[in-house]
Amino acid sequence: MGSGRWSSNVYDAAARYRAASGTDAFAYNDHVRTTSPRRSWRAHPSLDPRGLTVRESRDSAEHPTSLAIAVLFDVTGSMGGVPRVLQTKLPDLFGLLLARGYTAHPQILFGAVGDATCDQVPLQLGQFESDNRMDDDLGNILLEGGGGGQMTESYELALYAMARHTSLDCHEKRGRRGYLFLIGDEMPYGKVKAREISAVLGEPAERDIPVTEIVAELQRTYHVFYILPAGASYAGNPEVLGVWRRLLGQNVIELDDLDAVCETIALTVGLGEEAIDLASGLADLDAIGSDAGASVARALRPVADRDRR
Repeated sequence: MGSGRWSSNVYDAAARYRAASGTDAFAYNDHVRTTSPRRSWRAHPSLDPRGLTVRESRDSAEHPTSLAIAVLFDVTGSMGGVPRVLQTKLPDLFGLLLARGYTAHPQILFGAVGDATCDQVPLQLGQFESDNRMDDDLGNILLEGGGGGQMTESYELALYAMARHTSLDCHEKRGRRGYLFLIGDEMPYGKVKAREISAVLGEPAERDIPVTEIVAELQRTYHVFYILPAGASYAGNPEVLGVWRRLLGQNVIELDDLDAVCETIALTVGLGEEAIDLASGLADLDAIGSDAGASVARALRPVADRDRR
C-alpha cells in the first residue's frame, strides 16, 4: 500500500460534501449504531484484523524512501473524541511532515483499540497510506466507546498485531525504524493472551506473551510512543504513567491539549528524523498559524532533551 499523494484540496472537497449532505465524517460508525444491535457490531471490512496477514509500507517510484507512521488510539470511554480531532487536523499533520520537510514520503496507518475482554470490536487496523485514503480509513472506524472500566485496555493486542503483522521497507531496506504512536489513558494488560489472539485475529497461538516481550519485539521495528492527553479519564494518573514509562522510558508524552495531537506527532517525527530541533519545530508551528506551540513544547521537551544527549 502507500501509493498516491495527499491533497488538501481533495480533503477540503470531501469535507464540503459531507457538510452539504449532512453526512458525518465517521459514517460507518453512524450506520452501525443506527442499524444494528450492539451484539452484532463488527469492524469495517477495510479495518477488520481477523485473518490479517500483513499491513505493508512499501517504496515505489512515486515514494522511493517511504517512512511508516502508525497512529493507534483508544476509542473507549473518554477517549472517543480522539479520532475526530485527528480527522479534522489531518491537513496540519501533512502540512508539517511534507511542506516543512520532516520526511519526504510518509505513509500513515490509523487504527483503534478497545478491550478484548468485553468489546465487540477490540481492534481495528487500516493500511499504510500516502494519500487521502487514510481519511477514508478514519471514517470507517467504529467508535465503540466500550471498555471494561478497570483502567486497562487491550493495547498489548494492538502492539502484537503491529509487531507480527506489519512489514516496512524503511526498516527492511534502510535499517530505519518507523514510528508508532499509541494514544490512550489506561494501562495495557500484562500479557497478550493466546485466546484473544485466536478470537480477534483468527490465528493460532501457543502461549501468552508478556507485554514486556512484545514491546521489545516491536521496538526493533518502530520507535514506540505513548501519548496521554488532557481531558481523558486517567490523565496524569501516576499508576498509568508509571506502567508506560517502565515499558517505553521517556517515550511517554503527556499532552495538555488534545487539539495539539497532530502537531505533537509531526514534531516527534521531525525530531526523530533529525530534520528539526524543538525550537525550529515550534517556529514552524508559528509559521503555519498553529496555536499548539506551548502545549507541544511542554509535551516534547523531555524527548528533545534526551535526543540532544
